[in-house]
Amino acid sequence: MIGTTKTRVVIVEDNEDINSTFTELINNTPEFEWVASYNAAEKYLANLNKDKPDIVLMDIGLPGVSGIKAIKESKKILAKLEILVISVHNNNETVFEALCSGASGYITKIADNESIIKAIHEVIRGGAPMSTQIARMVVKSFNKNQQTPLIKRETEILEMLSTGKSHARIADELFLSKETIRTHMRNIYTKLEVNTKADAIALAKNEKYI
Repeated sequence: MIGTTKTRVVIVEDNEDINSTFTELINNTPEFEWVASYNAAEKYLANLNKDKPDIVLMDIGLPGVSGIKAIKESKKILAKLEILVISVHNNNETVFEALCSGASGYITKIADNESIIKAIHEVIRGGAPMSTQIARMVVKSFNKNQQTPLIKRETEILEMLSTGKSHARIADELFLSKETIRTHMRNIYTKLEVNTKADAIALAKNEKYI
């Protein structure tokens, strides 16, 4: 990874177009060596010992074994492996779970090619690159009131509501039913002693629960 040695890169992404774009990007960057691209974590994990990459570009929403589980399993196989998550998922729980599982960085798929290459270089140098939105989320989490009456999922839902997302969209992004979201909302109202979404958001922000 130093001097003339190229950085070996493996891509794990189930969207064929995005996979091809990442592959082309790596192939067109002289200091990187594209090793393999996979559309499923199972195939990637089965070949990890053979591929021996220095860094993996990992999607989270994969069919079958999730990207989160793939990160955990990867670190068991190659402890020093660097994993950069590039995902559309940007909710608190997914981001923190990925980072806690061993991801070296987390950027969103809206990042341009230059930002992706820059993020890979930063990981190689020992950094932990994150999209601006993700970095703000991480910093904000350290400033939250730890005495919140809300459980983790309720906090996440309220945070998503505060950005203007509908119940339906939140249900889709969290892979929950709309009825489950409604149940969480009833619990939020009860715990915060409010009757409306606006009041719940206002109180939660004021008390630094979100």
